[in-house]
Amino acid sequence: MSYLLAASSSSPNPLFPPNWKEMIVGGIAFLIVFGMLWKILLPRIMSTLNERTDQIEGRLRRAAEAQAEADQLREQYQAQLARAQHEAALVREQSRVEGAAIIAEMREQAQAEARRITEAARAQIEADRQHAFSSLRAGIGTLSVQLASKIVGESLEDEARQGRVVNRFLTPG
Repeated sequence: MSYLLAASSSSPNPLFPPNWKEMIVGGIAFLIVFGMLWKILLPRIMSTLNERTDQIEGRLRRAAEAQAEADQLREQYQAQLARAQHEAALVREQSRVEGAAIIAEMREQAQAEARRITEAARAQIEADRQHAFSSLRAGIGTLSVQLASKIVGESLEDEARQGRVVNRFLTPG
């Protein structure tokens, strides 16, 4: 500390030391260290900075490419979704039309079947009526012959005679 006090008291300007030799040796040492740093360390630092810059730019470029690809895939997805919705609407409309056609066809078939069943029932009723009429006619004929035999007092067993008597009683007019 006394040295510092002595140096400060002997030197009027602190920027210019009294010993110029130290200043020259210090300056040369500084230039050697600075030159070595400039030649050895600075290129390594610059190459490291350039590599980092390239890596960052590469990542940014890849991110931009990924974003562009994602945007393209999103547009494709939206286009596919729109097509699918359109196709679904077409299928729904086609199904509705086909359903209406099937309903109309089934209604027509049901009406035709109902007409067929009604005609068959009418034909069956007519056949049953004819059968019942012929059965009743035969039964009435037999009963009429028996009754007429009792009233007339003669036997009407002859079929030709029976037929004439029955027809005479049953025929209007």
